[in-house]
Amino acid sequence: MSHPLREVLAQVASDSCPGSFNFHCHTVCSDGSLEPVGLVQQATNLGLTHLAVTDHHSSHAHAPMQAWLDQRRSLGERVPTLWSGMEISSLLKGCLVHVLALGFELNHDALKPYNHGDSVVGEALRAEAVVNAIHQAGGLAVLAHPARYRLSHGVLIEEAARLGFDGGEAWYDYDMNPAWAPSPLICDSIDRQLANLGLLRTCGTDSHGIDLCGR
Repeated sequence: MSHPLREVLAQVASDSCPGSFNFHCHTVCSDGSLEPVGLVQQATNLGLTHLAVTDHHSSHAHAPMQAWLDQRRSLGERVPTLWSGMEISSLLKGCLVHVLALGFELNHDALKPYNHGDSVVGEALRAEAVVNAIHQAGGLAVLAHPARYRLSHGVLIEEAARLGFDGGEAWYDYDMNPAWAPSPLICDSIDRQLANLGLLRTCGTDSHGIDLCGR
């Protein structure tokens, strides 16, 4: 599927986050600590070039952030490109996982069931349904932090590829350091598997606190 975000994600490397790209972070619209405008101000000050805020089952932070960015851009300031984002709970191979929806059409009907603050139940919770909804809305489906679940990341990534996921979160701080840093052995393994399967690789801090450079 052609998507403008693909070209951006093709540039992601182990050192892209948190200074250049961040495709996984949270605001008070779910379980984060930062107000939407506070987060995007911090992202701008850090010099980020591309950003997606992925609140759990909510894309409501996007509008105030985009308005702030548009206003700053009109003044000639350099600001990040903001992509729509949302983190959706899903069942993959019987395992509860999180799927990052990135670059989708805001307010698209296909994603409305997932945009009410809580996880869905029933058939809509299945990974096939989540991926299909994200694709219908014109977005990319990415398996978040593949090594944080009860099934191994190798098994889950293989199944995600089979079901049509577009990518996985390759670079993630599984050690939850005070200052974000990817966990090398796990992340290297995930990155290689995603690359071998022809899947996109993303990175993100998964920030819930007041610092975008930490978890």
